[in-house]
Amino acid sequence: MDGTAFILVTAIILMAAFSLGWFSYWLMHRFTRVAGGDMGEMDRLSQMLHEAEETRDQAIMYLEQRESELNNQIAQTEAELRAAMEGLRDARAEAEEMRIYIERMHANS
Repeated sequence: MDGTAFILVTAIILMAAFSLGWFSYWLMHRFTRVAGGDMGEMDRLSQMLHEAEETRDQAIMYLEQRESELNNQIAQTEAELRAAMEGLRDARAEAEEMRIYIERMHANS
């Protein structure tokens, strides 16, 4: 094989490799590309997703705030309950003392 034939065979092989690569790229691009109409749909869907994420974040913040308020309210109610129970306990003790005092007064009379 002389130099000219070698160059010609090499050029044909390189041209075939280039053509095969270009064809496979074109084929892959044709099946995976997004059409112009689909791009508008994707933009609309991405906007809706963004709005849904914002709404979710707002809902989470509201729930956390509401939970904090309710926990504070529960703590206050429990403190009031403890105070009422102590007052009731003191009132019962005082009533018991008064009952004993009245029984003594009746017993002495």
